[in-house]
Amino acid sequence: MNPGVAGLHYAITGGASGFGFAIAQKLVTEGATVTLLGRRGDALDAAREKIGRDHAHTVVCDISNAVEVRAAFAQLTTLDGLVNNAGVARPGAVEALLEDEVRMQVNTNFLGTVFCCQAAIPLLRQNSSNPRIVNISSASAWHYDEMSHLSIYASTKAAVERFTRDLREEVQAYGIGVTCLRPGAASTSFSEGWDAETLKTGFEAWLKTGPEMDTGMESTHVAAAVAHVLGYPPGVAVDLLEVRPNQPIHKQLSQG
Repeated sequence: MNPGVAGLHYAITGGASGFGFAIAQKLVTEGATVTLLGRRGDALDAAREKIGRDHAHTVVCDISNAVEVRAAFAQLTTLDGLVNNAGVARPGAVEALLEDEVRMQVNTNFLGTVFCCQAAIPLLRQNSSNPRIVNISSASAWHYDEMSHLSIYASTKAAVERFTRDLREEVQAYGIGVTCLRPGAASTSFSEGWDAETLKTGFEAWLKTGPEMDTGMESTHVAAAVAHVLGYPPGVAVDLLEVRPNQPIHKQLSQG
């Protein structure tokens, strides 16, 4: 049990899979309850069953839609923390970027984070003894060796980081701790649904950035980092935490 999160309630966007699901599982094992937000009701229900229905709740919500976000948070009677985890990426060389995919990434990754913070702040301000917001960024916002041809995704995450800096200053007066967590590559279903040819082109460009990559990180490591920063006592917050894999491997060996 983590005394810093036990008995508290956290909302997690993109909670049905990947980092979000791992974060939800970790927080529940530490004694918290969670509400998972996502666009697919079936995926949310499946995640809730795995976590435990007594400890997890679900709300279907497209976080890129401010109206849906406000309606979703209106269903929460208590809230101690928000983890803005939801994100989408679509690879593509700049000159070949598709307008709808650009807008989808900006709307989900950046605007979705903004909308959820707006909806969560009044609840956090009123109902929690240790309110927290954790915004999930990406190492691709700062490092060029994460993956090539993800310019829009990386840019949205850089915007999240700059937004988080101002957010931290604004909500200090309410006792809300704000953290930006910057994870590196980990084993998830992150690239699910990507166009195969576009992914191949990006992968080939990435191979040219250097002969080696770092590996060894799992979604559970990111979840542990989130639980750690949420567990600090009131008045103390981790501003920025970067967690990256640290086992070098030759890129050619990783293609299979």
